[in-house]
Amino acid sequence: MHDPTPDLASFAIALADELPGNWTSEHQTHTQYPDQFARAEHVWDMNLLAQAIAEHVLDQDAVLTRDDGTRLYVIARPRSGEEFLVGAVTPAGMPAEAFRTVREPDGIAVPDDPAQAAADITADLLPRYDKALAQVHDHAARLTPAAPPELVVITLSGRDFHVSKPERADAAQILADNGCVYDPDQDAFMLSGEDSAAQAQAIQRAAAQLDRLGIGISVRLPQAKPALETAPVAAPSKSPARRR
Repeated sequence: MHDPTPDLASFAIALADELPGNWTSEHQTHTQYPDQFARAEHVWDMNLLAQAIAEHVLDQDAVLTRDDGTRLYVIARPRSGEEFLVGAVTPAGMPAEAFRTVREPDGIAVPDDPAQAAADITADLLPRYDKALAQVHDHAARLTPAAPPELVVITLSGRDFHVSKPERADAAQILADNGCVYDPDQDAFMLSGEDSAAQAQAIQRAAAQLDRLGIGISVRLPQAKPALETAPVAAPSKSPARRR
């Protein structure tokens, strides 16, 4: 492990006091290398901090949280006894698509001086974080919820396949072209199981063609039914456990 000095816990508390706004500090030590990734994996950085997290064992870290939810990740800079690395933490609850094309607000190295470190963070890191966060929120606002895809449900009944009738006429035509016969009484298509190999090939062809239309396939097996001559077996009663 790297030398844990300077005192990260004290520095983080002092830094929280120096930063504009209301900040709290949460310091954490790590006894094993994998422990550091629980919080480090959310650091919004592809430069100094990302390299330090990937290449060094971090025996401790601190997370500063502002009352609006903004978080900063702080570690002692590896192989340096006079500097810390500070980076932003990704905002929680945002869809992954909203981060696409947004430049990470990479962290910075700051001196072992809380007042100067706060000034550097305020002048450099936080403005870039606010800019990136605004872009993420803008992207998230433009995202439209994806409609659930239409599904064609195929159920095995004996040796035959029952195929639910799709809403689209071109999808229904695909089923007909692949040997499925529409049964108006059941409002579903039927695929005979007289030739199981041909049946499987027909289902595979239909699935591939439906997929190109954005329609999925869901295959369901019929629920098993107990044999008529088999009565359900009652579970043995349990005596209440005695208290000692």
